[in-house]
Formats: sequence, C-alpha cells, structure tokens
Amino acid sequence: EEQLVESGGGLVQPGESLRLSCSASGMSVSDYAMSWVRQAPGKEFEWVSSIGTDGDTSYADSALGRFTISQDNAKNMVYLQLNSLKPEDTAMYYCAAGAGTWRSCLSSEYNYWGQGTQVTVSS
Repeated sequence: EEQLVESGGGLVQPGESLRLSCSASGMSVSDYAMSWVRQAPGKEFEWVSSIGTDGDTSYADSALGRFTISQDNAKNMVYLQLNSLKPEDTAMYYCAAGAGTWRSCLSSEYNYWGQGTQVTVSS
C-alpha cells in the first residue's frame, strides 16, 4: 500500500526552527515531484514548496529564504526545513507526491497525500 507519513511538527516559539519529514512506502519519491502543502486554521490549502525528479526546487513567496525542501532517495524520504518560523506559519503541513504535479495546493491533483503534521508557532 502506497503511503506518505509526515512527522516532525510541534510547538515552537517565533524565530525557532523545525524539520519536517515525509516517509514514503509502497512508492519511490524519486519517481514523483514531491511537494509540501499547508492549511492554516480556517484557511484554504496553500502550496509551500516542491522538488522535482531532477532536483529542481520551487518555493512560495512566504517560504522563500526561510524554508528548504530536500529529499533522500536512498531513504525514500522528503524533508522540509523550517527556519525563522512566524506565527503565520502555524498550519497542518502535508506531504504530497505528484506525477507531473508541481506547485499545486489541490489534493486532487496529486497521486499521494499524507495525513499531515501540525506546526504551531506561538510565544
């Protein structure tokens, strides 16, 4: 069974960092463009970052310069390093895999979608 499982979320103070992990099973992250999408309370889904099968990366303006996406094909993992976190980064963060899907916030456009990990930034 194909599955994406996120971890690494938590409660942090503004300015702190977190590293989110996405573990894939039943499929290979190297075969898909991998993305992170988030949903803040009461708001719509927001695309955060993508990494293509060629290693190219892309970031939403809100993430540029603070977040870094990476993947380890040998471990079948994708990561999102979150630095200089702000209260407005508070959201559920989802990992998604798409064959040709890039920079989308729509779950219907992805082949696989995880259950999410909660990030809360508060003093």
